[in-house]
Amino acid sequence: MRPGVRRVYSLAYPASVRRITGGYGALRMTLIADERDCAEQLARFFPRLPPVRIPVRVSSFRSGKLATQEATVVEFGTADYAIFLSKLALEFDDRVRLVRDGGRPAEASVIALQYHQGRKAVAVRFLDRPCEWMK
Repeated sequence: MRPGVRRVYSLAYPASVRRITGGYGALRMTLIADERDCAEQLARFFPRLPPVRIPVRVSSFRSGKLATQEATVVEFGTADYAIFLSKLALEFDDRVRLVRDGGRPAEASVIALQYHQGRKAVAVRFLDRPCEWMK
């Protein structure tokens, strides 16, 4: 962190606040939303999902065809369910494919969405079998 910049974490509000001293001694406050906050909000509805940090590539399907994909991180998950942040245009009951480096692709269905402070968390249930790389 640069000199003159101090990060303060608020216990009352789950976001970090950065205090920056600008030119001419001016003081600016910038609110930095914690990316995990949105996933944590959704994870409250799935209390048995432990926090994990697994980088994956998520692909969405439209009309049975691969539509778009993005790199993200599974924030909470088990072999049956996962929660991750996404910018893809996903809706309830959409099909997605999650791929981890060195792991087999796992198809899943969107079972819940959480919008919070301009972010979207997605909960999915793995289809057909438990996801072996989430164990």
